[in-house]
Amino acid sequence: MPPRVLVASILMLALAPANAAPPQRVVSLNLCADELAIRLGQPGTVKSITWLARDAALSNVADIAHKFPVNRGLAQDVVPLGPDLVIAGAYTARTAVSLLRRLKIPVLELDVPRSVDDALAQIKTVAAALGAEGRGAELVEDIVSGLSALPVHPARSPQPVAAVYQPNGLTIGSGSLVDDLLRRAGLRNLAVERRIDNYGALPLELLLFARPDLLIVNSADHSGPALAYEVLQHPVLGQRYSGARVVSVPSAWWSCPGPRLVDAVRLLQQAAQRLPATDVSP
Repeated sequence: MPPRVLVASILMLALAPANAAPPQRVVSLNLCADELAIRLGQPGTVKSITWLARDAALSNVADIAHKFPVNRGLAQDVVPLGPDLVIAGAYTARTAVSLLRRLKIPVLELDVPRSVDDALAQIKTVAAALGAEGRGAELVEDIVSGLSALPVHPARSPQPVAAVYQPNGLTIGSGSLVDDLLRRAGLRNLAVERRIDNYGALPLELLLFARPDLLIVNSADHSGPALAYEVLQHPVLGQRYSGARVVSVPSAWWSCPGPRLVDAVRLLQQAAQRLPATDVSP
């Protein structure tokens, strides 16, 4: 059993005594936890999710998130709800989580999944915490089946090189869920070849020098202008990457455990297949 899965299993044993009743007042303090709580929670038991869950640019469940009360990750939003389980991210809402623990409110913290296997294990962990093991198993099976059903294309030699390029010139390298999805789609990750781990900076000059075959950017965000997005508007990028050489992926699709992971791999597969063979880097 992978260490990350073992830790999650031990945590669940600590959170859920034998024969304990499933929680009836669940609060989420994390965007990915929002999705899992909504997909797996028993009807009427999810009392609050984060306000981000209603943002279609960030959330896979924005279309149904309006049915749930929202919070902004503050303890003052949570404590009056009298939760018997709070699901939080390992790196978000830290002040609130600390206070909730001091108040003896049960908290389940979710780490950032670094692979599809991590994502599937996290679904099972949350399902067990919610007393929804059956729903969790169904969701895992749906994802596994969806990935297995994707078309198998003849391997290209060499494989195309893709660069994930995000606001502020960030990229995503090894040890990440995104890198796992790229490999499943038949793409080499420029960040890995440049020895960038997880999230790191990819200067525009290095990107242009490396000349990846495919540029992967976030889907357009219409919330308004921001300096973080300026690098994505650079005219040289527009000249070099257009048509089949650029693909937009909704950030929510490959950020959180859920069925959209299948859609992300499918979209990346299709982008790889559209690349002209003569353009692929050696």
